[in-house]
Amino acid sequence: MQTGTFRDKRQHIPVAREGIPYILIAGFVTLVLAVQGWTLLTLPALAATLLVGHFFRDPDRILSAEEPDVASPADGRVIAIDRMESAPLTDRPCLRISIFMSIFDVHVNRVPVSGVVQQVCYRKGAFVAANLPRASHENEQSWVRILSDRGPEVVMTQVAGLIARRIVCWPRAGERVERGERFGLIRFGSRMDVFVPVDSEILVSRGQHVYGGETVLCRLK
Repeated sequence: MQTGTFRDKRQHIPVAREGIPYILIAGFVTLVLAVQGWTLLTLPALAATLLVGHFFRDPDRILSAEEPDVASPADGRVIAIDRMESAPLTDRPCLRISIFMSIFDVHVNRVPVSGVVQQVCYRKGAFVAANLPRASHENEQSWVRILSDRGPEVVMTQVAGLIARRIVCWPRAGERVERGERFGLIRFGSRMDVFVPVDSEILVSRGQHVYGGETVLCRLK
């Protein structure tokens, strides 16, 4: 396994590193309120601390996908499966699988296929609700294009949501990534779009709940 900034950042601990400051701040406020004896304020603060800790949890996952499989890059609910004239960063027709992550889902994102990152792009944008169709066009987002070991290119898009204000994406162009490994996260509610070739065999359905790194979304031809 290669070393460097990307691999250093994704080394596993039970919570996402980017969430530690939020957890510590919420815990400190709760402690101060408790010491002051303000019970009516302490209880909501404790609940908020637990919620923040739950949001940034980063569980291990059992990876069972095979070489042609595209694993889900995120936990959440499949809200759309549709054909597009072209994927971001490419001019090829594709299928788009959209996954909505609520604030109760794990928000650490995982690589869907093994391969080499060809391109990473970030775009500022709006923060409309991530489950709305126009979020894919208007919201802040980051695109990652991967040339898979199988041959076809797969593009994944991190889309910020109504509450989200920060997209974290660690890999850079030229780096090799492995299916199921952590590559970033989106803070506080968001969406992930995965673009695959039109001849891919879709293995999930709209409304299905999927798990990052575990659920197989489709199979490449």
